[in-house]
Amino acid sequence: MEPVREEPPVPEPGREPERTKLVIVTGLSGSGKSSVANAFEDLGYYTVDNLPLPLLRQFLERPRELVPNDGRIAVVADVRVPGFAEEFPEIVEAIDRQRLDLTLLFLEASDEALVRRFSETRRPHPLALDRSVIEGVRRERELLADLRGVADKVFDTSDWSIHDARNAVYRQFTDRPGEIPSMVVTLVTFGFKHGIPYATDLLFDVRFLSNPHFVPGLRELTGSDAAVRDYLEEQSEYGELVERLSDLLLFLLPRYRREHRSYLSVAIGCTGGRHRSVCIAEALERRLTAAGWKVRLMHRDVERPSR
Repeated sequence: MEPVREEPPVPEPGREPERTKLVIVTGLSGSGKSSVANAFEDLGYYTVDNLPLPLLRQFLERPRELVPNDGRIAVVADVRVPGFAEEFPEIVEAIDRQRLDLTLLFLEASDEALVRRFSETRRPHPLALDRSVIEGVRRERELLADLRGVADKVFDTSDWSIHDARNAVYRQFTDRPGEIPSMVVTLVTFGFKHGIPYATDLLFDVRFLSNPHFVPGLRELTGSDAAVRDYLEEQSEYGELVERLSDLLLFLLPRYRREHRSYLSVAIGCTGGRHRSVCIAEALERRLTAAGWKVRLMHRDVERPSR
């Protein structure tokens, strides 16, 4: 019996075969290409930065063979690469748009903004290693004028922060429902006598609750133990506090997420960081998780010896 041969799938009428989505990010030095590249990476793009032009040619000839992802790629290329101004436009022109869904994204900013950024970072302009920054900026703008003219999208980042750049990428290049990266909420418990955690966004002091540390049999336990939890739940303020904090966080989190925050740190402190803060943070973790938020719980001081 001859083997049955499977016929290749026939594309549905009116539907083009799926193409690899490719975004090439280029533009003026200091215009924010690194921040934009990070945003693409957050969206799940395979991101490549500053390949030598011969390697870039090879990469763009067969990207799906080299990239282990779902077919979305962001490539950053600029004047750091020798011969960029002369050769890169030819590379873009040669891209097979039947196989690649190409968007050429050009980033620019005002002379004033670029000079200020180089001054803040104290780095030389790549085209003005032995000259003033403004000379390098003007030379680069002249060299890339034609490339800017053929760009599909132009971002002027003169007045943008890092967050503005990320938001622009999310708005312009999110093409799948619910794709914007989710925000991770970190609940950190701590003791005020050991200092406030670094980089805290929201902080709550729960020292007004009666302290289990002074209750016989509870000092050596933590807020994760049932005996401590039972003791705190006997206080009417405890239940009300958990309810109010839960409601506040569930009100605030979507609004922080609306600003495309990737993470939010919420610190909850008591005297030693072993009892009250731990118990409350664990109650909040359960409620936030049940509401669909990604929550990471950290007990910073729970292992410190009780005194």
